[in-house]
Amino acid sequence: MIGYTTIGVSDMERAKAFYMDLFADKGAKLVTDMGRIAFIGTKRGEPMLAVCKPYDKADPAPGNGGMIAFTVADKEEADTMYHKAISLGATCDGPPGQRIPDRFYGAYARDLDGNKICFFVFG
Repeated sequence: MIGYTTIGVSDMERAKAFYMDLFADKGAKLVTDMGRIAFIGTKRGEPMLAVCKPYDKADPAPGNGGMIAFTVADKEEADTMYHKAISLGATCDGPPGQRIPDRFYGAYARDLDGNKICFFVFG
């Protein structure tokens, strides 16, 4: 149902490198780069993450309450993705842990521009 999600960034090259490195083990690559906006994913027709310089040329600002949640296979992968994000310069916004007993495990970080991301698994 989701084609792509777009986030504003201050430095395109830094943002592309961050997300391509973060999702390299999942086969992520630069699918399309149009200068002001770039799409990162596995291929066209699959969900992608777009990073862009805002159209209005104002500074990018993360939405209050906005977050992108990425599914993972299990708790170990949530931990791995969280720690990889931190090693790439992200900041902690909630360390990996069980949030709802036996239902939801998540790890939260903020990317290099302050956008909130989550790696989660149900069950």
